[in-house]
Amino acid sequence: AQPTESEKEIYNQVNVVLKDAEGILEDLQSYRGAGHEIREAIQHPNDEKLQEKAWGAVVPLVGKLKKFYEFSQRLEAGLRGLLGALTSTPYSPTQHLEREQALAKQFAEILHFTLRFDELKMTNPAIQNDFSYYRRTLSRMRINNVPAEGENEVNNELANRMSLFYAEATPMLKTLSDATTKFVSENKNLPIENTTDCLSTMASVCRVMLETPEYRSRFTNEETVSFCLRVMVGVIILYDHVHPVGAFAKTSKI
Repeated sequence: AQPTESEKEIYNQVNVVLKDAEGILEDLQSYRGAGHEIREAIQHPNDEKLQEKAWGAVVPLVGKLKKFYEFSQRLEAGLRGLLGALTSTPYSPTQHLEREQALAKQFAEILHFTLRFDELKMTNPAIQNDFSYYRRTLSRMRINNVPAEGENEVNNELANRMSLFYAEATPMLKTLSDATTKFVSENKNLPIENTTDCLSTMASVCRVMLETPEYRSRFTNEETVSFCLRVMVGVIILYDHVHPVGAFAKTSKI
């Protein structure tokens, strides 16, 4: 799907964010954590060398975690732009998805990234361990008035926000769910159906693509099946967050 003239502005803004998505996933996939160094430092609290080694291992990792968190903020801004375009009056959600196919595809790509990111995060306990060790060590350094390198990387306020982010089982999806809910509450003049119908229509499109042998046989890449499934799960979860009754009721359009 190629963007039309009217889609170009938002498409280009979101494209800048999506360009970095694969790199973020690769970084997260290769995130090994500093578990060994941290254990050594905790077992030998008086060994300065081991303390320095653990700190030296954790600081660059926290730099990565900061990068992931900042990316979630950029992704959220992109999602809000797309929601604005895909729910505006006077068109129905179906008309929007037909008219702005390139934006709908970007919306799908954001969700696909989100579920892949959260899958990797869920299976990596090192992330939270590294970050809590970083914060404990930092506060100890403050008490002892030791100048901390890396302090300029993550100040206290940012560290609090990052802590809340990584405490979630699925941090990226939580960020998008909150953004969608906020979008609906901030745009009081926009009927909530514009948003929920857009989400349920996208879920239906994915379902039809997967269920219809004629469409499914066109998939040359098995990855496309995973893509459709992830996007479908993502839009259903967003629908569930935004819709007053939720997705799992008899009356729901899912």
